[in-house]
Amino acid sequence: MSKPLEGVRVIDMSHVIAGPLASLYLAQFGAEVIKIEPPQSGEVMRASKAAPEEGDTPAGFAALNAGKRSFAADIRTAEGAALVRSLARTADVFIENFRPGVVAKYGLDYAAIQAERPDIVYCSISGYGQEGEWSRRGAYDHVVQALTGMMMMSGDSAEAPPLKVGFPVIDVAVGMLGALSIVAALHRREREGLGQYIDASMVQASLMLMYPNASSFLTGRVEPQRVGNRGYTGSPTADTYRCADGWLATAANTPAQFRKLTAVLALEPLCDDAAALDLEAFHAPGGGFVVARDLPYLQQRFRDAFASRSAVEMEQRLNAVGVPAARVRKLGEFLDEMESRGGAALQPVAFAQGASTVRTPGLGFRYRFDGAAAATGAPRLGQDTHALLAELGWGAEAIRSLCDARAIRLYPPIQQGAL
Repeated sequence: MSKPLEGVRVIDMSHVIAGPLASLYLAQFGAEVIKIEPPQSGEVMRASKAAPEEGDTPAGFAALNAGKRSFAADIRTAEGAALVRSLARTADVFIENFRPGVVAKYGLDYAAIQAERPDIVYCSISGYGQEGEWSRRGAYDHVVQALTGMMMMSGDSAEAPPLKVGFPVIDVAVGMLGALSIVAALHRREREGLGQYIDASMVQASLMLMYPNASSFLTGRVEPQRVGNRGYTGSPTADTYRCADGWLATAANTPAQFRKLTAVLALEPLCDDAAALDLEAFHAPGGGFVVARDLPYLQQRFRDAFASRSAVEMEQRLNAVGVPAARVRKLGEFLDEMESRGGAALQPVAFAQGASTVRTPGLGFRYRFDGAAAATGAPRLGQDTHALLAELGWGAEAIRSLCDARAIRLYPPIQQGAL
């Protein structure tokens, strides 16, 4: 079966996580993604190898760059930048994630690329956006978490120190938003023939991850409070409890769910306790969320009830009666469990990378009617440079001269008498 972006060519001049993740989506949707890399050592993630045998395509790099082609050209040289512009004439999409102003120095900004390809869909990914006082600041995930309030929303109490999310959540989010915006722009271009310039930033992605909270503040100046491991709804039993054999998260948000939870724990009298619950809200027609009158009291009753029970058993019993609940697991534990038992409908993707296999959780959703995921792994640095130059009309001697000038890199390297 065909894939949705077959026939689309993407020039990807990005690095690390955000930009490469955006173009990974496009590659797995069937687009031809040409990754522009520095010829000296390649993209920085190529150095993130855990073992020497991984060479220049370690698993972390391969997971983000599978199915792409590598064009190794030094954009700091006039020759290298000109080559990228030549490729841009043949492309539909151009992605970069340098600080604002950097690519313009080499004639690779939106205006320059649009001059080569007027209907180009050009996506710039940055920390703070392309405009504003902070636009030229460097940005890393945890720094943006600090800036945007995300760190202050995490933690158990107002007195606790700021706490970051334990993985680069903003990098991943801006990559997803970049892919989404590019696909939408391609659809519009197909319909109207118009290109697009996309300004995607980590700051914007962070606010989208906190969208309900940010909207509440912008509308009514409601500052979010730290709730620790409690759920977003604020219901007293949308919480996480220590059990005899671990931790359990529950989400008894509605009165119906609350009744079922109290029945399992033999706490049914709480459903009629006007001192503990807002009974008017609890019995309101049409339901809603459970509202506590005495939250500390309710919290202690449920903590005591769970303390002597098994999290494994409670997960089974509560889900069986319609109360969402999950024992707290490590990531690896969850992935192993899904592989052995298939409890959730996941669609992992594996890529052949030399003699090994790089396994990934997939793209986050499933297409029922689509071609299979691309099985090829990430390219070696400069693996496709020669083929792409030949496509652009460069002859053997001209390619050799580019190599001699260190404007490009080929893989495998030129041998004596080759080309």
